[in-house]
Amino acid sequence: MKLNHAILCLRGVVFREALRFINQRGRFLSALVRPLVWLFIFAAGFRSVLGVSIIPPYETYIRYEEYISPGLVGMILLFNGMQSSLSMVYDREMGSMRTLLVSPLPRWYLLLCKLLAGVSIAVLQAYVFMAIAWFWEVRPPTVGYFLLLPALILSGLMLGALGLMLSSMIRQLENFAGVMNFVIFPMFFASSALYPLWRINDASPLLFWVCTFNPFTYAVELIRFALYGQFNFVAMLVVIGCTGLFLAAAVVGYDPLRGFMSRKDGGPAKS
Repeated sequence: MKLNHAILCLRGVVFREALRFINQRGRFLSALVRPLVWLFIFAAGFRSVLGVSIIPPYETYIRYEEYISPGLVGMILLFNGMQSSLSMVYDREMGSMRTLLVSPLPRWYLLLCKLLAGVSIAVLQAYVFMAIAWFWEVRPPTVGYFLLLPALILSGLMLGALGLMLSSMIRQLENFAGVMNFVIFPMFFASSALYPLWRINDASPLLFWVCTFNPFTYAVELIRFALYGQFNFVAMLVVIGCTGLFLAAAVVGYDPLRGFMSRKDGGPAKS
């Protein structure tokens, strides 16, 4: 694989994804409306109950809106990763995915280009959300906006890789909504996106145990720590490890000799 070919492929995939995003304005609006509804309505209701509280590890008083804003940023990344998997299923049914995968470039690199294209769009949506949240008095330290970028990239890669893995398993476009409902909502609600882990542990040790095994929890914590100028080493290790695992599974899934694609598209099965 030559460097100029790799750059040309990456540019083409990113440009194609950007054009699709620009032409689908409803996708951009829906990605913002969903977390903004949670921020404006859900947080307002809980603020009257929770008010301000000490949120470890920051050991400072913050409003509930400030606490859940990183979780809502994670929501944007999660839904965007699933949206990318939807586009993969659609491209496979339309035949364009087959054209991409038969190119001379390695399969893992093609999937990585697709993943990077989706992450770039998700990062843009996350920063637009944070800009709007600033007018809702969600104002983390200025340095947090810069430290947020690597956390968004790592978390977006993990959730996008998860979407790629799931897209290799979905046989038909009609099955996408049902499968995603069994992935998105359990991952989001069984995490620290809405409540601190220590409070979840006080309410239900079983749910706390589930949250600790949820990779989305570590993506949210990585974003939350970075946004407030801190670093969570454990969360970074888990996010990187899950990204490698999900991406490897996606590469295998899209391999016509070994993965799910052989059973869906009638490709040769490995003996």
